[in-house]
Amino acid sequence: MIIAVLGLGEAGGLISAGLVEAGAQVRGYDPRVDPPPGVRRCGSDAEACAGAALVLSVNSAADAPDALAEGLPGCAPGTLWADLNTASPGEKVALEKAAAGRVRVVDVALMSPVPGRGLGTPMTASGPAAGDYAAAMRPLGARVEVLDGPVGSAATHKLLRSVFYKGLAAAVLEATAAARAAGLSDWLRGNITEELVRADADTLQRLLSGSKTHAVRRIHEMEAAGRLLDELGVPARVTRASRDWLADLADGAEP
Repeated sequence: MIIAVLGLGEAGGLISAGLVEAGAQVRGYDPRVDPPPGVRRCGSDAEACAGAALVLSVNSAADAPDALAEGLPGCAPGTLWADLNTASPGEKVALEKAAAGRVRVVDVALMSPVPGRGLGTPMTASGPAAGDYAAAMRPLGARVEVLDGPVGSAATHKLLRSVFYKGLAAAVLEATAAARAAGLSDWLRGNITEELVRADADTLQRLLSGSKTHAVRRIHEMEAAGRLLDELGVPARVTRASRDWLADLADGAEP
């Protein structure tokens, strides 16, 4: 199988190297990055796509429409065009519309960091051709979960998860920065670790129901926490966003 990889940065480079190792013929194009060993360097998106049964677009959400427009002239009808970029569902749907049926667009979401996993990075795929994408990639060592939904579904699943994980990371960053300023870094790190280790299947429901039940009291608590961070010179971005969410709950919003 000939596979084109458009974008040979961190993710594209590691995935293309894994494809070569698995025995695929890989053609790559990136105007700024040299291809890994075994990947045939091409001079344009269209040249990389010529003769390829599968195209992996791994550049960026901003560059993905241009990559499609420039690659389409090299694609045969029915070519699988897998967009692996992190983008909103609307951007994925717009890409499918721009393809106008000339290629079969698959929405692919990388569900964990690529370094350390490469081609084995867990992926979800959606759209009418998602099953064909999985059938092409799984024998080469890729981990692909096919979602029952249109183009955009994989992006929706990934980004909903991102709201939680990246939001959790932001809360931890803000709290530990404040603890460092207060001289309590070791204590808070230990407290956070203990809470994460103790979390179980009931933790989510307690967070949802407790936030609603105790919203008014917690608004005042987070206002005080915001004033503490002001005194410590730490921006209270997450703290004040938490206060605003609690205010919505107190006004009748559902968690």
